[in-house]
Formats: sequence, C-alpha cells, structure tokens
Amino acid sequence: MSALAAARYGKDNVRVLKVMRDEKAGTQTVVEMTVCVLLEGDIETSYTKADNSVIVATDSIKNTIYITAKQQPVTTPEVFGSILGSHFVEKYSHIHAAHVNIVTHRWVRMNIDGKPHPHSFLKDSPETRNVQVDVIEGKGIDINSSIKGLTVLKSTGSQFWGFLRDEFTTLKETWDRILSTDVAANWQWRRFGGLSEVKANVAKFDATWEAARAITLKTFAEDVSASVQATMYKMGEQILAVAPLLDTVEYELPNNHFFEIDLSWHKGTKNTGKDAEVYAPQSNPNGLIKCTVGRAAPKAKL
Repeated sequence: MSALAAARYGKDNVRVLKVMRDEKAGTQTVVEMTVCVLLEGDIETSYTKADNSVIVATDSIKNTIYITAKQQPVTTPEVFGSILGSHFVEKYSHIHAAHVNIVTHRWVRMNIDGKPHPHSFLKDSPETRNVQVDVIEGKGIDINSSIKGLTVLKSTGSQFWGFLRDEFTTLKETWDRILSTDVAANWQWRRFGGLSEVKANVAKFDATWEAARAITLKTFAEDVSASVQATMYKMGEQILAVAPLLDTVEYELPNNHFFEIDLSWHKGTKNTGKDAEVYAPQSNPNGLIKCTVGRAAPKAKL
C-alpha cells in the first residue's frame, strides 16, 4: 500500500515588470520580479484519483500574480508576497497554505550629467533581493528576506592563521591576503499573525534590508578578518541588534580564492608574499562557510 505523503504545486518563473509613474514629480520607477507560487491543501485526490476539480490551474495562478501586481503595491516584496499568499488561502476553502517566493532584480537609476535620470535605469550587478513568504491558514505568515549575488572583494585586511594542522595540512598561514565572496544572507522574521500585521510593519522591511546590506558591506570592508567565520558572525549579531522583529540571521559565504603566482622563474621576478601583485583567480574548489546567528535565551532571574 502507498499513500501521498506531501504535495504542493503552482506556477514558477513568472516574470513581472511594473512601472510606477509619479506624474507630479515627473519620474518613473521600475520593479522587476520573478515570482513562484506553490499551493497546499486538500488536493490529494488530484494525485491519487485523477480528480482535477480540486486544482486551481497554474495558468490561473499566473494570471492572479499579474492582476495583483496591477492592483496592489509591489513594494515591499514582503508585503506583496503576503497579499498574494493570503489571496489564495482566503479565496479557495480547500487551499490551506500558499508559498510565495519573489526574486527582485536590481535596477538602479542612471545618473546623467550628475543628475538622476527620471526614467532610465541600469542593471549594475546580478544582486537580487529575495523573499520567501509562507501563508499558513490558522497559524499566520512566515517571512524570510534575503540578499543574493552581492559580490565583494578586498585586497588586504584579511588573515588566516592558527588553524588546526595535521598530516593532511599543506595550507600556509597568512597575515595578509585577498578576501572575496558572493554574499548570500537571509533573515527570518518572527511569525506575523496575519496580513494586517504585515502591512503595519511595512516600513521595517525596507529599513531592515538597507541596514543588513550596509552592515554587511561596512563590516566586510573594515573588519581585520581573522577568518570568514569570525567576520560573518559580527555581521549577524549587528543585524539582530538593529532589527528587533528578527529571530535569526543566516549567512552563506563562499571563499573565492586568488592565488599568488610564483614568477621567480622569469629573471628572478618577485611576486609572492609582500611582493605579490599579480594573482590567478580560481573558480573551484572553494571554501564554503555558513552560520546562523540567533538571539540568546534570556538569563533566568535569581
């Protein structure tokens, strides 16, 4: 005997661009998103008995995304995702959970002759702002916000020494190295009771994203890094300190290596240690370091 253990379905890779026009100011703003919506509920018979009557067609889900983007604000993505997810749970009595993932692509306003252009933009990096919104009937709304694809590098201010050494170790200790990574950071909000509570905190979503990004960049640049581990922990604890509605902050940082090239074979050219100027960027293998920083449990009163 077999039984359906879990199921969800929906529409993925729905690409949306919304143009918002401020006629009074004479400016326009664009937001580009890639949206995925997956539904859960009393849908098992569509799998086990070929009963399509319980399926909200994925084409209908796609159309709902477009219509909601027209009728509702798409900023912040946390609020837009909550509006979308709540719609499906409230409209269809047999749908009990909606999972909405939104990837917001980075468009920045052009500066022309030293002035921001009213309607022209450029994509300056593959960085994205992402959210995962889970609307669960009878429980509330869970939101996870994240930064992906933010590539950073500093040419000094990074060390790595004092690590465990044994018969497998060939890596040399260093007190000065290049440090580069592709930042993937996410922060988990405490559970919201419903859509009204999400909307009541709309200002906090942008403010926290801006703070998390700024803290990440500032700490990366200024910290004399003993290791990727130590630096990423400092980032996480600072974000928790400025955003009381967060439960956890998580980082995933690959260590993108740049190796010195020994050029001594060519007329004694010095290009290692303090003389290193030319490096060979490495694609793989690479280090991968992860951590989740949460709030410490309060100390018990004596």
